[in-house]
Amino acid sequence: MALEAAHDPKVPSGYYHDDDAASLNINSKLVNPFVGKSHEDMDDLISRFMEKTRIDEIYSEHIRKGAYLAQDQSAFDDLREDALTLKPEERSALRMEDPKTGNKWNQPWILYALVGCCSLGAAVQGWDETAVNGAQLYYIYALGIGKDPGDAPDGRDAGLRGLVNSAPYLCCAVLGCWLTGPMNRLLGRRGTILVTCLISSLTCLWQAFTSSWWHLFIARFILGLGIGPKSATIPIYAAECTPANIRGALVMMWQMWTAAGIMLGYVAGVAFRSVLDGGSDSCSNDQPVGILLGIRCSLNWRLMLASPMILPLVAVAYVYTLPESPRWLLSKARQGKTQNFEGAFTALCKLRHTRLQAARDLFLMDHLLDNEEHIKQNHNIFFELWTVPRNRRALVASLILMFFQQFCGVNVLAYYSSTVFEDAGLKGQEPLLASMGFGIINFLFAIPAFYTIDTFGRRNLLLLTFPFMALFQLLTGLGFLLEGRAQLAMVMTGMYLFSVAYSPGEGPVPFLYSAESMPLYVRDVGMSMATALTWFFNFLLAVTFPSFQNAFGNTGAFGYYAAWCMVGWVLILLFVPETKDLTLEQLDARFSISSRSHARYAMKQCSYFIRHYVLRRQHIKRPTIQLPQEVEYGHSKIDQPRKISFGKDERLPTPLSH
Repeated sequence: MALEAAHDPKVPSGYYHDDDAASLNINSKLVNPFVGKSHEDMDDLISRFMEKTRIDEIYSEHIRKGAYLAQDQSAFDDLREDALTLKPEERSALRMEDPKTGNKWNQPWILYALVGCCSLGAAVQGWDETAVNGAQLYYIYALGIGKDPGDAPDGRDAGLRGLVNSAPYLCCAVLGCWLTGPMNRLLGRRGTILVTCLISSLTCLWQAFTSSWWHLFIARFILGLGIGPKSATIPIYAAECTPANIRGALVMMWQMWTAAGIMLGYVAGVAFRSVLDGGSDSCSNDQPVGILLGIRCSLNWRLMLASPMILPLVAVAYVYTLPESPRWLLSKARQGKTQNFEGAFTALCKLRHTRLQAARDLFLMDHLLDNEEHIKQNHNIFFELWTVPRNRRALVASLILMFFQQFCGVNVLAYYSSTVFEDAGLKGQEPLLASMGFGIINFLFAIPAFYTIDTFGRRNLLLLTFPFMALFQLLTGLGFLLEGRAQLAMVMTGMYLFSVAYSPGEGPVPFLYSAESMPLYVRDVGMSMATALTWFFNFLLAVTFPSFQNAFGNTGAFGYYAAWCMVGWVLILLFVPETKDLTLEQLDARFSISSRSHARYAMKQCSYFIRHYVLRRQHIKRPTIQLPQEVEYGHSKIDQPRKISFGKDERLPTPLSH
């Protein structure tokens, strides 16, 4: 057993621990609960499953075959004694799932409709974030919070600007993200998406009718109730409905379409800038507040703030034409609503090509939920997230990435780019056009991550892009020491190149890494913590940037974020292991390496890189790290350690079967 193997004297101290082995044993129940079960055991499980679920008997053969496939994907490669066989269309559908010979994009149309709805939700998310970017060029004067530091030396107006802009993220951190669980339990995945999209739409409209900074603050704070639960629910809904072979790509799609929404926010700023008298001399910043709040001067920024309201209504209109999450239906079935068992099977039949695949996934899903409930009854999940070394290392790595997704300074540019471009010398519509260019680059360079994240690797992408992010933030800051066109050219170049470096690396990796690195039985709590942390620091950056800018100038502000990028590079090098191409079993092995051992390995990597690639010493050996030779579950054990060289892509040994 894995727990016994942890005491094997052959395993060096510092690489594998008792708590790690216990964590592996727990997680193994959530990887494949049928490992080691005999044919008689499986027959008994199938009979009890049919009795419990009361699924129509006409599906019994599909359930039986699906159960054996859930235990072993090669269960029907040879003739069976029980005479169960697969139909040609079932074999064809299973071949399409094969990562080597199949086509993972060959999925039912309803699954792509579901992906489309999730993509709309992601775009809403991004648009909600940047609608304020162009609008603040105008509303800060209309609402009386636009004074420069010389006119308001106490920094009050700068603080209020930051507070208004950051209001949704404050709500996400202290309230919105923590409502995700209760809303999902009460309303389901689709219901939560519908309610949060309605909140987003209505609060965007509400923002357009505000006439004071505190009124706008309240409207934007309530907007956080739409942003927070939606940001956690949509990726969960997509993950629970999609097959494993395209699940990673869909996590990436969330980030890509969020970038598309960010771009649309900038486009709306350009489109509505000149509505009526907006942007004209008759509505210049030195006009009385009464004139600036009039419809002819304020309609432009009111339309910018309201512009995201249409897209969520599209999601609201068709989210209930899609199937509910089968996993959520199963959780409700456990509360006495047995009709939801067949509802979950029906939903899976719509989301898979064959009833066989639906039956397999339903049987596995049901038993995984059984094991999760048993584990949660016997373990303090929050406590074990921190006290079990394997869990703690995954959580710390995830929190590092979430922290630096904010403190690299990207959202300062997302929320304040138009203001920064104005400081660099652009006038009139030019800051909005320049911000739109930033958004387009952010979207376009998120697309290559579809391919690089699974070929180049998560950690390698981060280690490559963080130094460039630091360089380009520094370039942006130093640009403000110049004057005239040279200043503008250097600032724009720095900001655009920063977006190029950020989009394929620190943009998509944190959410994907957090979702895949933590064990299943603590994943919900871990993801809630990681999401709340990123929203909190999002709020912190948004609320402090105007005051920070006033105190230290643009050069000091961007230099500050450049320094954080370099700190991030060091922490990622030392404490963030690679997770590319690893099965769930191998992730357990990877995170069972002590942090100190991984840090020593990372330093050897740096030494190897310098001596081999810079000093051109070809005889230098690639660094290695010790892992347990085998990490298996059920009736197996962990054998003695061996040294493994991860090479340029840090690949672990051949994946074990699920």
